[in-house]
Amino acid sequence: MSGYEPVIGLEVHVQLLTATKMFCRCPNRFGAEPNTLICPVCLGYPGTLPVVNRHAVDLAVKLAAALGCDVHGTSIFARKNYFYPDLPKGYQISQYDRPLAEHGQLPLTHHAKSVRIERLHLEEDAGKLLHEAPGGLALPGQSLVDFNRCGVPLVEIVSRPDMASAAEAQDYLQTLHQLLLYTETSDGNMEEGSLRCDANVSVRRRGETRLGTKTEIKNLNSFRNVGRAIEHEIARHAELLENGGRVAQETRSFDADSGATRTLRSKEEAHDYRYFPEPDLPPLAVSAERLAGLRAALPELPWERRARFQAQWQLPAADALVLTQSRDLADYYEAALGAAAAAPAGHAASAKGVANWVMTEVLRERGLRKARKEPLDDILAPARLAALVAMVEAGKLSSSAAKEVFAAIRGTDEEPAAALARLGLAQVGDEAQIEAWIEEVIEQHAGPVAQFRAGKTQTLGFLVGQAMKRSGGRADPKTVQRLMRQALERQPVPGPAGAAGG
Repeated sequence: MSGYEPVIGLEVHVQLLTATKMFCRCPNRFGAEPNTLICPVCLGYPGTLPVVNRHAVDLAVKLAAALGCDVHGTSIFARKNYFYPDLPKGYQISQYDRPLAEHGQLPLTHHAKSVRIERLHLEEDAGKLLHEAPGGLALPGQSLVDFNRCGVPLVEIVSRPDMASAAEAQDYLQTLHQLLLYTETSDGNMEEGSLRCDANVSVRRRGETRLGTKTEIKNLNSFRNVGRAIEHEIARHAELLENGGRVAQETRSFDADSGATRTLRSKEEAHDYRYFPEPDLPPLAVSAERLAGLRAALPELPWERRARFQAQWQLPAADALVLTQSRDLADYYEAALGAAAAAPAGHAASAKGVANWVMTEVLRERGLRKARKEPLDDILAPARLAALVAMVEAGKLSSSAAKEVFAAIRGTDEEPAAALARLGLAQVGDEAQIEAWIEEVIEQHAGPVAQFRAGKTQTLGFLVGQAMKRSGGRADPKTVQRLMRQALERQPVPGPAGAAGG
């Protein structure tokens, strides 16, 4: 591959988060019994007329605005004509030469670049072909069709060919998925088909400006498979060209089991679809006032929030990345900081301290519950997390004891201070008591003590651990380490002459 460079663009289909379909009142819902969410409109019966779903238009405009697109005041619906068993009308209502929006960009999360968005347009989904009977039974030579998905509102987002690796393409798709959840325009569930990706891949010799022949990989259904399919296709193109062959412009599918792509059909061109304006729908108008209102309602976007967390709270980039991975997690973190700011002077948790607890204990608990839709407040209210962190930072309890308190109060209404008293985990700050424990450790571990005094300072950790064990984890580790070092560095007082004799 050293002599070639990939050129990659993605076409992403996103199901919009509406209650009903794009042009009829049928429910937009996944998982219903086959062919139960259908009507004459979405099945294309003669004499039926489509009516545009206003909420779907608003969600599409909202997403276009989040991507920085130019949203057109007037766009045109068109008929995209093709025959396929899951398309009962024989055409799909889409947009072609006058789409809803154009010329946006998406900043990548893990790569220092932005990918240009060529266009974003509205359309309706097709049905779904099933090549197995319910229960996974074989259907030799037959397929079943479920029309429930027909007419579900979609936006298609077409990128420019700005990506130069499978990693960048995967980053683009995951960043777009994050944006969908932040803006609440789609649930982005790839397993259920709410987010589907087609990848256009070509390679060219390094230094060339002319694009190579591209192939399209259809319906990639996971972030990992997007990367795997693109990597395979890049290698296949390069091998063909290196051996004097030529790449055929075609549409291919990806087999996740083998990790390879295979030919589906020759690649269509736009004229193959015989686009023409949809005669049953007027031009779609989006007023300047409506657009301004939808722009104003946008939440702070993921990349904006990451930058603010670093600037406002002086967080490391890695922390800001984790804390903004989802909108609810970022909201939870800021709610905890708000509670900390309301605490009396000298009793507030630090931004970094709260961040550490959110990224560890809170996220670990969410992972154990495996319930992404469960509110984070149900684990521990932000104000109580802030109070717990403040107690740790004030030296009232150790980190290990704080984890016990966290485990005791999660999912309850008990305050951290009350749990601390109930469990008897208050941190010991009495240096005389700590020194007594240290003296016991020194007396009972003469070997490690002698090693430390001989220059093997790594034994300090072991001795500190023994003192912490005697305290039941309630002593301040920093105080224990300081006093232990002082005790070890003091030379032992020699006994009276002859005391060792016998």
